[in-house]
Amino acid sequence: MRLPVPTFGGRDVDPFEGLRRNFDDLLSEFGRRLPIPWGSAADFSGLAALDVGDTKDAVEIAAELPGVDEADVKVTVDGQSVVISGEKKSETEKKDKSWRVVERSYGAFRRVVPLTFMPDAAKIKATFDKGVLRVTVGKPPEMIAKKVEIPIGKTQTH
Repeated sequence: MRLPVPTFGGRDVDPFEGLRRNFDDLLSEFGRRLPIPWGSAADFSGLAALDVGDTKDAVEIAAELPGVDEADVKVTVDGQSVVISGEKKSETEKKDKSWRVVERSYGAFRRVVPLTFMPDAAKIKATFDKGVLRVTVGKPPEMIAKKVEIPIGKTQTH
C-alpha cells in the first residue's frame, strides 16, 4: 500500500527530501574526516586510494594519485611499514569565476601500509604511471611459502 504524496501548488512534495539532502551532506562531510584503512587520516577524501595485494613473493600496493606529479610523491620504509606521502598542489587560475561546485581537493596526504615482516629496502620497487603509484615489497626468504606435499595414509579399520 502506497501512501498518497502531498501536493503543493500542483506539484508533488516529498516530505523527506530535505531530510535526505541534509543527511547526504552530513555523510559527505563526515567521509572527508574519517580515518582511512591502512593508516592515518587524510585531509580529504578520494586521494591516495589503495589496493594492497599479497602474492607468494611480495606485497603489492597500488595507490591512485590523480593530478599528483611524480616529483611530489615519496615512498619510505618506517619499521615494518611502507609510507606513501606527498602533496597534490592547487592549480591557481586567475580568472573571474563564480564557483558553483568545488569538489576537487588539494593538500598533503600520507598513507601507511603495515607489513607482517621487516622489509628490505633493496627489495622494494616503485613505479609511477598515469597517476598510479605501484610499490612492490619483496618478502624475505623465510616468508615465501614453500610448497610441501603431505602424504595421505590409509585409515585403519577395527
